[in-house]
Amino acid sequence: MKALKPLVMSGKEVLPLIEGGKGISVSTGQSSGAWAAAGGIGTFSAVNADYYDAEGNIVPVSYEGKTRGERHHELVSYGIKGGIAQAQIAHETRNGEGRLHVNVLWEMGGAEAILEGVLEGTKGLVHGVTCGAGMPYRVSTIAASYGIYYYPIVSSARAFRALWLRAYKKVPEWLGGVVYEDPWRAGGHNGLSNSEDPLVPEDPFPRVRALREFMNSVGLNNVPIIMAGGVWYLRDYADWIENPEVAPVAFQYGTRPLLTRESPISDEWKKRLLTLKDGDVSLHKFSPTGFYSSAVRNSFLEDLHQRSDRQVRYSRTAEADLHVGIPLGRRGRPIYVREDDADKVRGWLEAGYTEGMPTPDDTMVFVTPESALEIKKDQIDCMGCLSQCQFSNWQQHEGTTGKRADPRSFCIQKTLQNIAHGANVEHELMFAGHNAYKFAEDPFYADGFIPTVKQLVDRITTGD
Repeated sequence: MKALKPLVMSGKEVLPLIEGGKGISVSTGQSSGAWAAAGGIGTFSAVNADYYDAEGNIVPVSYEGKTRGERHHELVSYGIKGGIAQAQIAHETRNGEGRLHVNVLWEMGGAEAILEGVLEGTKGLVHGVTCGAGMPYRVSTIAASYGIYYYPIVSSARAFRALWLRAYKKVPEWLGGVVYEDPWRAGGHNGLSNSEDPLVPEDPFPRVRALREFMNSVGLNNVPIIMAGGVWYLRDYADWIENPEVAPVAFQYGTRPLLTRESPISDEWKKRLLTLKDGDVSLHKFSPTGFYSSAVRNSFLEDLHQRSDRQVRYSRTAEADLHVGIPLGRRGRPIYVREDDADKVRGWLEAGYTEGMPTPDDTMVFVTPESALEIKKDQIDCMGCLSQCQFSNWQQHEGTTGKRADPRSFCIQKTLQNIAHGANVEHELMFAGHNAYKFAEDPFYADGFIPTVKQLVDRITTGD
């Protein structure tokens, strides 16, 4: 493979290798600073990042507010403090090398306030902002107001076209690059549209080529496209690097940086990554964001699958096709289900799934009493970590989505905080890209070898 040529990105010549931002204390200042020190672009996350006390200990997150709105304001404050703390660590760690970006999710609660608060407190430390999980129209004007570059994350040329025409064409000089994140292969939340089949992955090259064609048509010929999602061996993309159909192009790595010495995830999490097999990462739609997302299929995800499987249409009164009455709860008030579903429901009740929980879709899922209590508590404890949440029915500006809270989903803030701070990886949501099984197959990681970030970046530049 030819030597990897540097690109000018965020105002400096760097290796066209970018660490993808992973929220909730996974992409930290330590890991992103090390990536920048290796000559690339490190990305720390400002999505509920950790901050520290005077002794350097992580400050535990604890919400005192009585209402969701009050807790939401606390969350924004925590987010700003954490983002600033991680930026400072990253700046000190990079030793003047590479570039530093901050990553936020547009659909996170308080996204604009957190981004502006972090940038206000880190002037001169951060060179760019990456933003996805929604349509981040205003990220361009926010970035430009602080004199830094913006990098929207999209999964199609159509999405970028909409962003360009509505907002980005007003500040094109600060557009540092466009991240194409493959919606079938990336870890975390995925940008699949209603017209795309989640079970039929498409070749990324034609999609990136279409993105480049539009970018060139509006004068963005020299703005890099950053290929993200499923990138493992750079040699697989050797024919992209100087190909005028897509170039200039850079590459973003989200999953591989999890397994480095600077990565803050637990040893248990790292060991689990080394055991994954092809197919162990599942694309699912349980996320309270409403987006598809990709995570390791463990007991946490399996419970969500089974919960949705224990689901039937129902009515509180007898109707034409919902006419078989089944008593529930202590009072034995009946619900009415289809005749074909009645035996299934009786079987679930006998197996201990005695709590029926209504969904927004006029269905009912059946769970154990213990699970029902946990779901209800998590919904009550909502702190507004998303702009709108299907699980708790929180909506940032209105207070509520106006729909019933959905027990088929889960509190994403809770589980991601848990796994980031040492909880059992089998019982929490474990995001990963679909090529994570290559940890077990790649000879670089033989005998459980865990590289430093510098060793990983050096390895990637060889094509492996």
